[in-house]
Amino acid sequence: MTSQSTIDKLMEMRLTAMADASRNQQNDPKQKAVPFEDRFGMLVDIEFSSRKNNRLKRLIKNAGFDQPDANIMDINYTSGRKLNKELIRRLATCEYISEHRNLFITGATGCGKTYMACAFGMEACKQYFNTRYVRLPDLLIDLEMARSDGTYKKVMAKYANPLVLILDEWLLLKPTEAEQRDIFELLHRRRKKSSTIFCSQYERSEWYDQLGGDASPLADAIIDRIAHDSYVINITSIDPEKDRSMREVYGLDKNLRE
Repeated sequence: MTSQSTIDKLMEMRLTAMADASRNQQNDPKQKAVPFEDRFGMLVDIEFSSRKNNRLKRLIKNAGFDQPDANIMDINYTSGRKLNKELIRRLATCEYISEHRNLFITGATGCGKTYMACAFGMEACKQYFNTRYVRLPDLLIDLEMARSDGTYKKVMAKYANPLVLILDEWLLLKPTEAEQRDIFELLHRRRKKSSTIFCSQYERSEWYDQLGGDASPLADAIIDRIAHDSYVINITSIDPEKDRSMREVYGLDKNLRE
């Protein structure tokens, strides 16, 4: 069997990184002195790393992050906001995902909730957890349209199945009765087998009223599906006069203007 024949078969099996590395080995005279097992191990390592990197890229792309450049290491702790650095570091290990616990990130507009949520989502992708980002208003519209065209179960599964779901703009607007039913169904399906990150301008204590309070038969049921054993990051100002919008800190306002 010729060397080119071997490379062609590797390409046919879609082991492209291994094929390229094999070709490089053949063209490098120094490799002839390396034992076969060592050279073969290097080929396998290169293919393995390539597949892992490609998988990570797919996870990040499919997640649809609002801020795909978010990085847990770049979270700003000096912008006039109270942040629990130790908790953030612990959550960055993704242990909460293995425990199927939720995360509430609350704070005023511009405080960096979305950036932080996307940063946690990136860490989840790095550990190869299937992750998805969506604004709650978009999710509800998606489900409403799906109900009309007969794809409701498929679309619901799209949001119920990811191990990590980031729900941005959580309860920004009070949901209708039909939307509450969709929210309840989604959270019921995800309960105790996945993790959801909720980003909201409202603190946890205000969610009941946003869901309709005593007038809604589903308000208690929805809160019950998500409140137990959840982590909370409430981003508040240390000194409002020195407070800086995180959009300004990360240059997002400039990007929007451009």
